[in-house]
Amino acid sequence: MIGASTNEQTVARQLQLAPGFRLDLFSDQVPNARFMAVTRSNDLLVSQPKLGQVSLLLTDRNGDGKTDGQRVLIDGLQRPHGLALFEDWLYIAESDGVGRVPFDHSDGRIAGSYQKIVHGLADTGNHWTKTLGMGPDGWMYLSSGSTCNVCIEKDPQRATIMRFRPDGSHFQIYATGLRNSVGFDWSPKDGALYATDNGRDWLGNDFPPCELNRVEQGGFYGWPFANGNRVPDPDYGQGKRDEVSAGEAQQRIAASIPPVFEFRAHNAPLGMHFLRSPEQPDRYREAALVALHGSWNRDEKDGYKVVSLHWQEDGSIRSHDFMWGFLGEDKTTVYGRPVDIAEDVRGNIYISDDYAGAIYRVQRGAAGQETSDAPVTKRPPISAPKKPLAIDGGAARQGAQIYARRNCVRCHQRLPLKDLSRKYTLKQLADYFDTPTPPMPNYGFSDSQKRALAHFLMEREVAGAGRQLEHFLP
Repeated sequence: MIGASTNEQTVARQLQLAPGFRLDLFSDQVPNARFMAVTRSNDLLVSQPKLGQVSLLLTDRNGDGKTDGQRVLIDGLQRPHGLALFEDWLYIAESDGVGRVPFDHSDGRIAGSYQKIVHGLADTGNHWTKTLGMGPDGWMYLSSGSTCNVCIEKDPQRATIMRFRPDGSHFQIYATGLRNSVGFDWSPKDGALYATDNGRDWLGNDFPPCELNRVEQGGFYGWPFANGNRVPDPDYGQGKRDEVSAGEAQQRIAASIPPVFEFRAHNAPLGMHFLRSPEQPDRYREAALVALHGSWNRDEKDGYKVVSLHWQEDGSIRSHDFMWGFLGEDKTTVYGRPVDIAEDVRGNIYISDDYAGAIYRVQRGAAGQETSDAPVTKRPPISAPKKPLAIDGGAARQGAQIYARRNCVRCHQRLPLKDLSRKYTLKQLADYFDTPTPPMPNYGFSDSQKRALAHFLMEREVAGAGRQLEHFLP
């Protein structure tokens, strides 16, 4: 995957929107930006799981298209992902449980101590993220992906959507057979719960489809026995040795609920949001926006955009491109990977991008047209100053040896590492190796090896992109 830096010029030149909307680069200083929540003051909360933190981005009050300032709201968390605001609490889905903390919406401050209310969730394996949402029925919903590409899960909580009361009580499994439902939301039209689901890998470029499911209590949605519309899985559709009989597999497939919509294979639909603001154009009101994170194991890359889903009178669903250009015309250059969508009461739409470390703001109106009616007053900036890098030469030399031994240059000749010092601190870059983005494997580096690699990569960047690897080797 060839990376390209994201800045205002790139956004203006590369990214495109559906007619009737305009785009701003709200912030490009949010490494590993994942899921979001909007406060009552229209500030934006963003989870950054690889950094173990949640950041606060102030709303744009001076009309320049950018956040008026940002800061880390809470850190020291275990890979936080899903966020939800309910009453005066901020709920955070960590990879191993759910916690909440009192939150003051008026000034965007933590107003008390953080407390874990759901404990002991497993976060091993492939799909460790947990996504959180407050349902219209007063229950808090939580998704947990599978440990594997395809398998019979030993942990009944994996590959499910669960729910619990806001105080953490009455925890229960709500629906099963959902391989990795990273995003979900409730339709403002009928109150139904819809969830995206990522299809399995290694069955070719065009199968199986990724899914949108209408999730019902007690429903089973096919995985790992079936893909798409009850198509038997080649590994588990006819049973699997001693794990499950052919008869049981066929019964499970027959009882499964097929998706209501199919995305293209490997498009990786993540966050979804039904647009609710009356400020949206009629065509988009009650439509759902879905972030397609993009393929990583397909011969020609696909996805890498945001689509809008529109429900027709006959119940069918049509998809239209809403925001695209994250993937270059050459189908190899990647400018970004959209993750989640949020909307404030004024109709501003926010889209997170964990690849570029960016948040985009989409507003109704043509490009260049001022649409903000907010007063031109600005809160004091709240970004913390960035400390200068303190490179350890010995660690950098050790990192160079690891880099050479793993033959990392083989991939990174095609996928150059750029702007690391802008996106990460040394510690953040070292922590990145615990949960690398595919196709990079997790090598299980020790703390000293991670530190050494971080120092090597940072020193190489500071010394100049043209500096050769052998300059670091003895």
